[in-house]
Amino acid sequence: MAATGKSFLGRFGVHIAVFVFVAIWTIPTLGILVSSLRDKDQLIVSGWWTALGTSSQTDAGRTDTAEKQVQKDGKFHIVGNLFEAGDARTLTHFGTKAQQPTQHPAGEVADLGEGMTLQVNDDGSYVMSSPEAFEGTRGQRVYFSASSPPRFTTDNYRTVLFSEGIGRSFINSLTVTIPATIIPILIAAYAAYALAWMRFPGRALLIAVIIGLLVVPLQMSLIPLLKLYNGVGLFFGVPAKTYLGIWLAHTGFGLPFAIYLLRSYIAGLPREIMESARIDGASDFEIFVKIVLPLSFPVLASFAIFQFLWVWNDLLVAMVFLGSGSDQLVLTGKLNALLGSRGGDWEILTTSAFVTIIVPLIVFFSLQRYFVRGLLAGSVKGG
Repeated sequence: MAATGKSFLGRFGVHIAVFVFVAIWTIPTLGILVSSLRDKDQLIVSGWWTALGTSSQTDAGRTDTAEKQVQKDGKFHIVGNLFEAGDARTLTHFGTKAQQPTQHPAGEVADLGEGMTLQVNDDGSYVMSSPEAFEGTRGQRVYFSASSPPRFTTDNYRTVLFSEGIGRSFINSLTVTIPATIIPILIAAYAAYALAWMRFPGRALLIAVIIGLLVVPLQMSLIPLLKLYNGVGLFFGVPAKTYLGIWLAHTGFGLPFAIYLLRSYIAGLPREIMESARIDGASDFEIFVKIVLPLSFPVLASFAIFQFLWVWNDLLVAMVFLGSGSDQLVLTGKLNALLGSRGGDWEILTTSAFVTIIVPLIVFFSLQRYFVRGLLAGSVKGG
């Protein structure tokens, strides 16, 4: 009974942990999706979790000028509306001072001094009255607080998906990401097999160097790598800012982790299989191609997910090695440009974020069944 209870508690704890991790990753994604569909004005003043409720914001407007006044019952009146036609907001409070934008509730008659009054109703209509004729070319400044029903729109998606050059930048990202994912896998697979099953001088030192390279910051090696590439390119007459340069850069940055992950998995494969293949006369290359690669597909898929996500979301390496021209911008660079030089169009940021995760999500869900097995590479070895 005790063992059964312990087993039940263990399974229950695992389920709770999985649920928590799923929630941690799903809730922000849901927030990005909801925010990307919200109206710009509501997105500014309230969080995505309030999207289905009314939101309140403070705004300002002006009454009509003295030219629109009419005389009635011995007084002069200016009548109008602070809202534009079709505005679905409901005015709740108003005021004539920026420090007190909600001084008067909607419908109340506010005393402006010298006999002048102002009444603003919940539909935005107003009546400003005075015993003397209004003068001046500017209307009265009115501050107000208004509540809005939830509004959703696809305008942000139209801005992103139909902006000039977005298709070209999408193709550029695929052109960079696919080879930059495949090349390091091919190189790392060969290196991992050699480090796991072949004996040669300096093998332990090489493994230590690879592990050490895992902690080298990308920013530290970026400029030296660029200078080395430009120097080699000048020597061989290869032009700078090409796809070859960024493929090599991402390969260099991804190899240490790829070799470490793949070696851990390949080293845990059953020795009996390797020895049987050698007894049958198979060479190392045949063992690698016919035995190791098919058995290593889970870890290859796991690294492919990591590398694809890293390269697809990259902006720094792409700007340095590929450039920022209109024909060279990757998707992240183009979406960054849509924000404006000062980030004035930041409301499309959530839409851009959701657009960029669509392709990585497709890749992840296509390979996710291999993901956990790949992450556990080499953690447990058979007896």
